[in-house]
Amino acid sequence: MPIIEWKITDSLVPYKSSVEAMEQRVAAIRTGVARELVWLLEHPEIYTRGTSANEDELLRKPRFPVFETGRGGRYTYHGPGQRVIYVMLDLRRRGSDIRAYVRDLEQWLIDSLADFGLNAERRLGRVGIWIPRDDGCEAKIGAIGVRVRRWVSFHGVSLNVEPNLDHYSDIVPCGVLDHGVTSIADLGLKIKMSDVDFVLRQNFEKNFGATIDTDRKL
Repeated sequence: MPIIEWKITDSLVPYKSSVEAMEQRVAAIRTGVARELVWLLEHPEIYTRGTSANEDELLRKPRFPVFETGRGGRYTYHGPGQRVIYVMLDLRRRGSDIRAYVRDLEQWLIDSLADFGLNAERRLGRVGIWIPRDDGCEAKIGAIGVRVRRWVSFHGVSLNVEPNLDHYSDIVPCGVLDHGVTSIADLGLKIKMSDVDFVLRQNFEKNFGATIDTDRKL
């Protein structure tokens, strides 16, 4: 399996700029002139609307911009303290099975959270990663929204490390009204983003293959 580039951007990346960059990279991967890429970043505060979103899931006049995006899913929020990971892989090398790919993304986040002692789980009919709470409720800690063009994936996953959870109150996150959202910090753990990135990389390589820093040459 070809090695996958691993890129971390420390500064906030405007959402529109990230989509444009993904579009260019996906085309390059498809034609074989660029390696597959995993891109870790954070966005300035923004709501994004997926292809399945309904108007009534925007609960009030939003305090941040709303961007119409081509990924699957509903409304979600991005902002500082949330690790966004855009995964650009050639799925033809991985069985050409989109459902299996989404399950693999879910398992990647579940395994990574387990390394911090958090019991994250899937839920039938609800894409994403959920944390059971002591009060019997559960809250979403990780979101998944992917798009595939000619068998190359883009967009990806987001993991709430320490975002402002109040910013979710303008929307029905991912179309799920009956459950809340949480974060690693909300669950009582103070973990640096760099430590989260380290664990994410370890578990990504277990599930998807070897990576190389994007500024290194083979």
